[in-house]
Amino acid sequence: MNLEFADIEEYLKYDEYVNFNKKNIRNYINETFKNCESDIERIIKAYQFVRDEISHSVDIQSSRVTITASQVLEYGEGICYAKSNLFAALLRAMNIPAGFCYQRLTIGDTMESGYCIHALNAVYLSSLDKWVRLDARGNKKGINARFSLGREYLAFSVREQLDEKDYLVIYANPHPCTMKALENNTDCMEMYFHHLPKEI
Repeated sequence: MNLEFADIEEYLKYDEYVNFNKKNIRNYINETFKNCESDIERIIKAYQFVRDEISHSVDIQSSRVTITASQVLEYGEGICYAKSNLFAALLRAMNIPAGFCYQRLTIGDTMESGYCIHALNAVYLSSLDKWVRLDARGNKKGINARFSLGREYLAFSVREQLDEKDYLVIYANPHPCTMKALENNTDCMEMYFHHLPKEI
């Protein structure tokens, strides 16, 4: 993996999407992480919360489009672009560097089904001087993403024979094409199947 920026501070910044100064995020962090003793414990707790407790909007057949981290926390749902904003916001609020990673995947299981960009996160573990990729999309039948310090257990494995692609860059900010998709659509199901970006 390659860092977009060498300066680790770039992966701790607040922006309009990773808006960790909002009251609901600060309150959640103060209540939930006060007894955590290490950054790894905080990372695992935040990861499992976003993965398991924040619904993927398509899994629950919701039309709602959430964008910012605070919206995702408020409504308890979002697609991968939005969920990755919340995961990054929770970590950055606790001074844990977090970035954004992307994959190009088929929408179905064939090249003819078309492609879309999938978002996940990368997190810096200072105690190990190591970045790890974590996918908080949400597990379901056929998807079993989990925290690991060794082998990656992501939601999706890239199938090169289907021209799928891993973008091996850790971005400091949500990619503009993903945020544009969220901002330009009002029906999540319509957006998911017809209006997601196909490449970055």
